[in-house]
Amino acid sequence: MKDQTDIDILRLAAFSDGEVGGNPAGVVVADALPARSEMQRIAAMVGYSETVFAAPEGDGWKVRYFSPEDEVAFCGHATIALGSVLAERAGDGIFLLDLASSRITVEVRREAGKTRATLTSPPTRSAAADPALVRSALDLFGLAPDSLDPALPAALAHAGNDHLILALKDKATLAGMSYELAEGAVLMRQHGLTTIDLLWIETPRTFHSRNAFAIGGVLEDPATGAAAAALGGYLRDIGWPHEGAIDIVQGVDMGAPSMLRAEIDETRGAGIRVSGTTRVISA
Repeated sequence: MKDQTDIDILRLAAFSDGEVGGNPAGVVVADALPARSEMQRIAAMVGYSETVFAAPEGDGWKVRYFSPEDEVAFCGHATIALGSVLAERAGDGIFLLDLASSRITVEVRREAGKTRATLTSPPTRSAAADPALVRSALDLFGLAPDSLDPALPAALAHAGNDHLILALKDKATLAGMSYELAEGAVLMRQHGLTTIDLLWIETPRTFHSRNAFAIGGVLEDPATGAAAAALGGYLRDIGWPHEGAIDIVQGVDMGAPSMLRAEIDETRGAGIRVSGTTRVISA
């Protein structure tokens, strides 16, 4: 699809569960990046949680991400979608992506009619969440302190941007997630959060997630690769028994089932490999 300025906009869902679900992303690949105001206009017009823009630069690609509201430092699902598009043009392989503050990669392999992409996130770090922030977040979602699972303490985790991680004791509480979008945007802007990641731990290697993305003008993401990477880094920091990888189920309560895998090596602070499949969204 082309917009009124004749820019080709592709639409893909990343981290899909087979032929369903996944998180929609707009993808624009051009000879040069449009002006910032133009990228913001296109992202608002597309209306997905993020649209990614890429242009060739040196031995890689210059990349920027925009939500309908503002620019985003890093977006996992849009990176997976971009990798799929680049592989359609150039074949399978590893693509170097230059973000505003780091260089990352996305690796793409196509087999048996499926496209699977694996990003390596920016460096990770984590810290215990400020108790005042945790209280404010619980108030936002209408939750009591005893709804939190003490097995995974609340944390501020980073993998290109900041995510507040809150683990809940039961799946029903996660399924009932609700909050006011405007109030969520204010809280997230005050604390520099990209998402608030609510989790339920099915097993030490299987997590169910819902990600509030109010700061981007979106109530919830069906699949959040950046948050998956941040979670992986946090689990590594605290010595969680991940055995090298975790699976994250997301989007089910939205009717958009999504599957993410985060591979976690032993190098503290190193980027996390997050993978999933993609599917093309019909115009």
